[in-house]
Amino acid sequence: MTLKFTKMHGAGNDFVVIDGIRQSLALTPEKLRFIADRHFGIGCDQILLVEKSQRHDADFRYRIFNADGGEVEQCGNGARCFVRFLHDKKLTSKKEIVVETKSGLISPRLEEDGRVTVNMGAPIFEAVRIPFSSDSDETVQTLDVDGHTLQITAISMGNPHAVQVVDDVDSTPVTALGPLIENHARFPKRVNAGFMQVLDRTHIKLRVYERGAGETLSCGTGACAAVVSGIRRGLLDDTVHVATRGGALTICWSGDTNPVLMTGPAITVFEGEINL
Repeated sequence: MTLKFTKMHGAGNDFVVIDGIRQSLALTPEKLRFIADRHFGIGCDQILLVEKSQRHDADFRYRIFNADGGEVEQCGNGARCFVRFLHDKKLTSKKEIVVETKSGLISPRLEEDGRVTVNMGAPIFEAVRIPFSSDSDETVQTLDVDGHTLQITAISMGNPHAVQVVDDVDSTPVTALGPLIENHARFPKRVNAGFMQVLDRTHIKLRVYERGAGETLSCGTGACAAVVSGIRRGLLDDTVHVATRGGALTICWSGDTNPVLMTGPAITVFEGEINL
C-alpha cells in the first residue's frame, strides 16, 4: 500500500495530512503509529485525514489520530492545516468552509495574509460533558497529583483540557507532571494538560502536554482552553496573544456561549509517498 501524504505544521505542532477523498485508505492503529514514528516512519504529533462529509451541512469531514494511533475529537492547529491543505490541493475554492469533526462542526477561514482563523465553537464547562469527575462546575478546582494539590480549570474545546497557572512556564516540570495529569482518574477519557504563564492581560506563554502525543510545540485547542480559563479567572482580556514554543497564536473570546476564535499559521513542509 503506497500512501501519498503532505507534512505540515501549525506553530510547530506537526502533522501528516492524508487525502482520503482521492485515494483508498486502510489505516489500522498499527499503521498510524508507524506513520507517526519519528525514527521509522514520517514523524508527527497527529495524523489528519480528509474525507467527504456525510452531513448535508458540512463541506468535509476532518478526522484526527494521535501519535499513539488513537482517534481524538479535535485539534485546533490541525484545523488550520486542514483548510490550507484543501486549498493547496484544489479540493475547494471557498475561503470559509464548514468541517465535520468527531466533536461537532467547526468553521475554518483562510485569511488574506495566509493565516487561518478557526471558529472553534463555544467552550464547555459542565464537568459531566468534559468529562471530569467533580461535584461542581466551578472555574477553579483542586486536583491531587503526586502528593501535590494543583489548582486547575477543566474545560472542553471539543476535547478535554486541564489548565493551571504557573509562575514560570519554562522551569515548570511539564514532562513529569503532564503524564500524571493526562492519566488522572478524574478524567475518564484522559486529558490535555496545559501550563499557562500570564505575562499581562493580553499575552501569555503556554506549554501543553497532549493526550496521546506528549508535549508538543503548540496546541491550538490548548491555547483556546488556556485563554478561556484566564478570562473566566479575571486574568485576561478578550483578545490574547499566546506564545508557544513553536510560534504565536491569537485567541479571541467574548464570553458566555460565544465561540472561541483562533488565528495562526498553517505551513506546508514537504510532500511524499510512503509504502505501508
